[in-house]
Amino acid sequence: MADETVSLDVARGFVARALEANRTAPETARLVADALVLAEADGLKGHGLSRLESYAAQALSGKVDGHAEPSVTKTAAASLMVDAAHGFAYPAIGLAIEALKALSGETGIAAAGIRRSHHCGAAGHHVERLARGGLVALMFANTPQAIAPWGGKAGVFGTNPIAFAAPLEGRDPVVVDMSVSKVARGNILKARQEGTPIPEGWAFGPDGEPTTDPESALEGTMAAMGDAKGAALALMVEVLAAGLVGASFAYEASNFFSGDGPPPDTGQLILAFAPAAFAGPAFAERMAALAGAIEAQDGARLPGLRRYENRARAEREGVTIPAALIARFGPV
Repeated sequence: MADETVSLDVARGFVARALEANRTAPETARLVADALVLAEADGLKGHGLSRLESYAAQALSGKVDGHAEPSVTKTAAASLMVDAAHGFAYPAIGLAIEALKALSGETGIAAAGIRRSHHCGAAGHHVERLARGGLVALMFANTPQAIAPWGGKAGVFGTNPIAFAAPLEGRDPVVVDMSVSKVARGNILKARQEGTPIPEGWAFGPDGEPTTDPESALEGTMAAMGDAKGAALALMVEVLAAGLVGASFAYEASNFFSGDGPPPDTGQLILAFAPAAFAGPAFAERMAALAGAIEAQDGARLPGLRRYENRARAEREGVTIPAALIARFGPV
């Protein structure tokens, strides 16, 4: 059996069918498929098709409730809480985004916390949706333990992604999307699936020593970007995405990669700013000026441009579904 390159629509159908066959409701399966295939198309493979097998295993075992229905509650004038109900994060995040679009227009700034959640995928995709609606957005998410506090050896913090997006008039939004580890943990999962070593400097084994073995890395901890500064950022995200919203801290959460154990119970926090309430009409002009100053330099580019280029290519040429996934979940 060989890999197959297919259109994005066909890939979405394949992922949705695989999830439906593993105790996931059709609408939820569609939303998860959209997220995984978009990540694959954007070249963010650690959040793409490599997640399908673990997602299916967790839905099948009940670690994630594939039939959960998230709910939203307004908790103050400009704040919302979303209960993901131990389901996949994507339906809950979608609910938060739609509510934030409406509320930020009334209040200028609005925040949504999400609890009893799961892996949020490529965080940049969620803030991109808000930016395409004319908003400036920030997102913080915690993940199961992966990073030790500076000077320690045992994981306390997650890789804890931070994402930011801002609209550019007539163009794709600026998107900043990063984990506070040197690389996303999904890249190590992908290396393990492919049987390849990881570069030096990405991770430490359970003994706290550097490793290039992905299996040892998954049992150990990730290296924080910027060393002590990255570990401090991980702490900040832990407070915002878990402590503030009532989710489990990273060291309390079960992992995202297997069907064993209880639900991860992780959290997310999304902030949306309406430019009209701050800079008003001048915002678009100022953003254009900033973009121009960056792009005037040879070799400089706006954050997010590479993913848009990858997305456009994938829309023309499709994405490749690995033979192992076809063998596991059936024909494309």
